[in-house]
Amino acid sequence: MRIKTVGIVGGGPGGLLAAYFLEKIVNAPVHVTLFEASERLGGKILTPTFSSAPVSYEAGAAEFYDYSHFDEDPLKDLIHELGLSIQPMGGSSVIMDDHLLSSTVDIEKHLGSAAVEELKAFDRRARNLITPDEFYHSDHPEGTSKPVERTSFASMFEQIKDPQARRYVETLIHSDLATEPRCTNISYGLQNYLMNDCDYMTLYGIVGGNELLPRELISRIHATLKTQHVVNEVSKRGHKICVETIHEEITESHEFDYVIVALPHVSIPTVNFADDDLAESIRDHHDHYNHPAHYLRVSMLFDRQFWKPTLNDSYWMLDKFDGCCLYDESSRQPGSPYGVLGWLLGGEAALEMCELNDEQLIEAALDSLPPFLSEARECFLEGCVHRWASAVSALPGGIGKKNEAERHQPEPIHHPNLFLVGDYLYDTTLNGVLDSAHYVASWIAAKLDEDAATTHTNQVLETTGVFQNVSN
Repeated sequence: MRIKTVGIVGGGPGGLLAAYFLEKIVNAPVHVTLFEASERLGGKILTPTFSSAPVSYEAGAAEFYDYSHFDEDPLKDLIHELGLSIQPMGGSSVIMDDHLLSSTVDIEKHLGSAAVEELKAFDRRARNLITPDEFYHSDHPEGTSKPVERTSFASMFEQIKDPQARRYVETLIHSDLATEPRCTNISYGLQNYLMNDCDYMTLYGIVGGNELLPRELISRIHATLKTQHVVNEVSKRGHKICVETIHEEITESHEFDYVIVALPHVSIPTVNFADDDLAESIRDHHDHYNHPAHYLRVSMLFDRQFWKPTLNDSYWMLDKFDGCCLYDESSRQPGSPYGVLGWLLGGEAALEMCELNDEQLIEAALDSLPPFLSEARECFLEGCVHRWASAVSALPGGIGKKNEAERHQPEPIHHPNLFLVGDYLYDTTLNGVLDSAHYVASWIAAKLDEDAATTHTNQVLETTGVFQNVSN
């Protein structure tokens, strides 16, 4: 039996998960080749180490979302399957106007009783609009027939009359949203607000660094991994799909039975889809999901954890840069004498500040700390910057969610063996990209099993002479 071939474009989480699931699910012989433009695999899951000390930090995906208290949680199950350990993460404090607000008492003391009442009313409205069960099933795998929601999330803020309460909520959700309330809808905005409530979800990281996830996937797959191979063109060639790559200035052509394009949404236009009908379908696909959101990460190494015991959570929300998240990266490395803080900026503030150089960004981050963390400069050892402009979606699933087949197969008539995988098709999380990769891998596995069964039947018929009798 001829071994079927699958080409995967993109070596981020989507591409690696697709390769892993293909090899795990498919019963027929299959060989996978994965192309990655850069020199490393893993994409937005990145855990580098500072140069001045052997201390790591998260430069990409900061955490994983835990839905296991609802029902199945495939990502968490996979992490355990790979033998990795997890560490819960939590944080409930907001730093506003240099005050640490960790309770209703703190909020009332510094923002006033009117703000407290407004915040309680906003929370009630949010919970009434999305229940925990609706939150868990918000992806609509079969699409949705509901009217397209075009009302922006900004309309929810107009109902918060107290300016201090409004600024509190904006600070609380801005870095998770990675965009401005006017650029997304009410459903997605409220999901990013409600994720702070443990009734809806909890957070965790991987002990030893989140990049252990792609590393473990790489160690288990048998695919041919081709890094520094830029995919220039995808086209149809007879019954095959041709992937043209450029490696060390040499252009190469590779033919496959199936191709999975697992690129970030922003990178899809960098590939030329040569066939007119496919090119038009890819443009429509890109336009439907073209709602870019932005991140910027500034990570700093300190000679000690000067913020303790005042601050003890995994992260806090800070009212600078229109609202950012300040992570205690040291909490991921118990026993380390060093301290690591990580700033996660989102939305327009992140996009604008991506234009600054690293030194300017490190200074701005240090300046953003409140007076009670004034020891930062004397403890500072090293800073690193990672820019993620347009790396996520402000409106995952697009305006009006399509069913899963439409999401993943942009041109099913003449290119039924070309699939797309991405977190932007679901919820811009690692949970979403896992769902996307598993869906496509299962689809291809079913097609391969069907082909194998047909081939086996034909071989039996040939062996028994049925074909010869029919021809006679």
